[in-house]
Amino acid sequence: MREVFRVFLRLGLTSFGGPIAHLGYFRDEFVRRRGWLDEAHYAQLLAICQFLPGPASSQLGFAIGLARAGWRGGLAAFAGFTLPSALAMFALALSAPHWIAHPAGVALVHGLKLVAVAVVAYGVWGMARSLTPDWRRRLIAIAAGVAIAGVGGPWMQLLAVAAGGAAGLALCRAPLLAGADGSIPNFAPGYGRGVALACLVTFALGLGAALLWSGGPASLAGLAAACYRAGALVFGGGHVVLPLLEQRLVATGWLELDRFLLGYGAAQALPGPMFALAAYVGAALPLPTPAPWRALVALLALFLPGLLLVAAALPLWSAWMRRAWAARAVAGINAAVVGLLAAALFDPIARQAIGEARDLGIVAVAVAMLAWRRLPVLAAVAWCVLAALGSAWPWPP
Repeated sequence: MREVFRVFLRLGLTSFGGPIAHLGYFRDEFVRRRGWLDEAHYAQLLAICQFLPGPASSQLGFAIGLARAGWRGGLAAFAGFTLPSALAMFALALSAPHWIAHPAGVALVHGLKLVAVAVVAYGVWGMARSLTPDWRRRLIAIAAGVAIAGVGGPWMQLLAVAAGGAAGLALCRAPLLAGADGSIPNFAPGYGRGVALACLVTFALGLGAALLWSGGPASLAGLAAACYRAGALVFGGGHVVLPLLEQRLVATGWLELDRFLLGYGAAQALPGPMFALAAYVGAALPLPTPAPWRALVALLALFLPGLLLVAAALPLWSAWMRRAWAARAVAGINAAVVGLLAAALFDPIARQAIGEARDLGIVAVAVAMLAWRRLPVLAAVAWCVLAALGSAWPWPP
């Protein structure tokens, strides 16, 4: 367990670049350098984590730790990989009120809001290419985006995702999930179906409680419900957590949009999982509970559903994937998620961040850096922040 924690702590301090880059770091560390897994085993775990909702890179790290040292190893992997970015986001939330009103702070926040536009735009483009390769899934994505943009509200997001799954059952072809030899990936994690089913039931009970939460004034329970629901419904990548959290934390008036986008933009610049944003929103939310407890509750609630799902899926994976309907439903859900993220890109992200033609030019350059020059996200963060600071210069005293 200590060995797993040390290795993942180093990765949590150095793995810049976002979830896709994390998968490359993990393969280099655990397949090539350490030999904890062979290529086939790594590919199997990766297939499971990409199929399920949740933060794929954190789920994969948890599964690798689980394979290496059992449950304690899985928890050690999660803690080591998440701790550095969570602490950094927590510190940002506490320090932001002291400088955010300064002209330089205003320019910095504006630059990070432009980062959010560029990163989400690039995410929509990449997800659309991979998750909507045919006209059936494109239609599902368009319908979901139009419904969410036209009606709005968190329940419409849930209905759009559910309708996408139903449309996938009716329209989509099952994607190829078998290995190169035609076999379905399988993984024996050291525990049986009873434990897997207990994890699945726990996940379902938590999601049911989160969906039934009535809202109202900001509260610790409401924060936990919002984060759990977002973590349980993040299909297609970590960027999707932004609109899910925005609907519950910003649209309800619990948290100002500028503060929220500040945290989201900063999360792009840090190593480790983007879900560490939860530590920021927990600490930034004005509640009587001490800030460390708020951050911890938000962090655990956002990550827990994804970890429960991967623990449930490991022993049941082969049986599930022999049912073509499951793969068709997930194909439809992923297509609907593309529409969900596209709607969020338009409103509130772009509408709130882009105020003039110069902002649009800054975003266009950042997207080009990501999409055509293949530069790391950190380069786009630096460009947007420096351009925003330069546009606001000279700062008044």
